[in-house]
Amino acid sequence: MSETASVDHVPTIDPVASQRWTQWNHPETPWLHEEIGKRMEDRLQWIRLQPQTWVDWAPVNGGLQTHATVRARYPEATCFVIETSDKRLQKAKAALSNPWWKVWKQQAVSFSTSAAGLAQDSSSSNAVAGLPQEEMADMVWANMALHTAVAPQTLLHTWHSLLATDGFLMFSSLGPDTLRELQPIYQRMGWGVPSHAFTDMHDWGDMLVQAGFAEPVMDMERITLTYAKPADLLRDLRLLGRNLHHQRFQGLRGRRWKRSLEDALTALAQPDQQGRLVLTVEVIYGHALKPIPKVQLAEKSFVSLTQMKTLLTKTRGNTPLE
Repeated sequence: MSETASVDHVPTIDPVASQRWTQWNHPETPWLHEEIGKRMEDRLQWIRLQPQTWVDWAPVNGGLQTHATVRARYPEATCFVIETSDKRLQKAKAALSNPWWKVWKQQAVSFSTSAAGLAQDSSSSNAVAGLPQEEMADMVWANMALHTAVAPQTLLHTWHSLLATDGFLMFSSLGPDTLRELQPIYQRMGWGVPSHAFTDMHDWGDMLVQAGFAEPVMDMERITLTYAKPADLLRDLRLLGRNLHHQRFQGLRGRRWKRSLEDALTALAQPDQQGRLVLTVEVIYGHALKPIPKVQLAEKSFVSLTQMKTLLTKTRGNTPLE
């Protein structure tokens, strides 16, 4: 484990639960993730750089339809799909290699799995990701992955290591106002907290800089979800994620508790929404550049061949981010 990983830990997230959820074989991509991915993809129109190689991080959770949309935007680009478990990798292969997705017929695509190791040690990211050592990505696309990572700073370092100089990261995550309506209900019923804590967009910006990125641009929006009945809301929450808080209830809940929960959730009904149950989701979007590496010069300095090639190569004339 790297030095970064040893100190990088979200205090409210249970590491075992985080790993289990990251590797869980999702039956389908949550519809909300696809919607957020569509909104994030729309932001690509403001970026000048046209990636020749890009990485899609965990598209089974991040959005298989979104993956198709991004690939259609860059029809000539080579794509590397990285999944976080073997089962999810097989699902991605089956979905994304389907011959009726004709827009990709001429595109090169590779598949690989990171398992848990890539999120813990970024020293060999290229080898694990399946990218040739000399080939780096122009874009890393990571939809809805950061907020469930127990070591997000290390994950940002991993994404940074996959990028070429002047390449860019596009990501989204949930923000701290997510599920805010559930907090008072759980507190009143004595059930603890409904979820682990979500990171503020300003903190993500700071972590991007600490991971070696430059010019981070963050923005946020709140999405209001409405439901006809508690059962619909709970079904959606099961698709979207799990409560990874280390102090969550560790046992199994019974039918009586479930009825109590559904009764309590009726308090979310809002007259201005025709009596539908209302839940808020805060979505954070971010992108940032990988700048030219800085070499610290001392009386005697040692520069690797890779660093020397990067420093001697003329950087692209246009800055990819407006």
